[in-house]
Amino acid sequence: MAYTFISGATGGIGKAFCFECLKSGDKLFLTGRSEQKLLELSKGLKKINSDAVIEYFACDLSSEVSRAKMLEFIDEKGLKFKRIINVAGVDTQKAFTEYTPEKVQFQLRVNAEATVCLTHALLIRRDKNVEIVTISSMSGESPMPYFALYSATKAMLTNFFTSLHYELKKDGVKVTVILPGGVPTRPDIIEEIKSQGLWGKLSAKTPEFIARKSLKAVRKNKIKYIPGGFNKFLNFVMKIAPKKIVLSFIARRWKKHSKDAF
Repeated sequence: MAYTFISGATGGIGKAFCFECLKSGDKLFLTGRSEQKLLELSKGLKKINSDAVIEYFACDLSSEVSRAKMLEFIDEKGLKFKRIINVAGVDTQKAFTEYTPEKVQFQLRVNAEATVCLTHALLIRRDKNVEIVTISSMSGESPMPYFALYSATKAMLTNFFTSLHYELKKDGVKVTVILPGGVPTRPDIIEEIKSQGLWGKLSAKTPEFIARKSLKAVRKNKIKYIPGGFNKFLNFVMKIAPKKIVLSFIARRWKKHSKDAF
């Protein structure tokens, strides 16, 4: 039986996918930056299902060397994959001139380079009828001043995996890209959602909701899925509103906010 690969497994959304996939009896391959957190997660999952089959490998996704070591581990085990769930991402938010060069590279490498490169590597190691779920963001649907690098990398993921959906259709591979709004996974994100008032409350969806709906969407082979009715409406408004108005609104909204949890 092939494995389900989950990147960013120890984060809020990643954990939700772990528990959701565990319900289906999936064999899990988990990765995150912390060996200790992966061990604790594995133990927690096995408390729920003592028969769970779980492999994990601590990996710095921004490092090509670290990714290569993980793939070497996978090959030594002879693992194949029936599902690829790309969750890992860096959501640093600040004025671009406040970044260090290292932070720029880190966000680009994790959000864009690592996601694409690992998807390519795991497709080579795929089982039959593989599914690919990638967490992008509604932030990728429009340029976002003061969230510019994040929104750009998420737009790249949305476009890439939308293209891949059509490329791999003939091979029986299902590809779905997910565009959530706010997801309360860390204290700083929870506070940010609260600060947005009713807007944030309507937009936010729990990690469990995201995981459940995402797996349902890929089973139906949807190209792109936006969780939540309000977020679908918001996306529609952003598409039809004049771009100058949208960008001015976003700039005013995000100029006062800054976060860097990485």
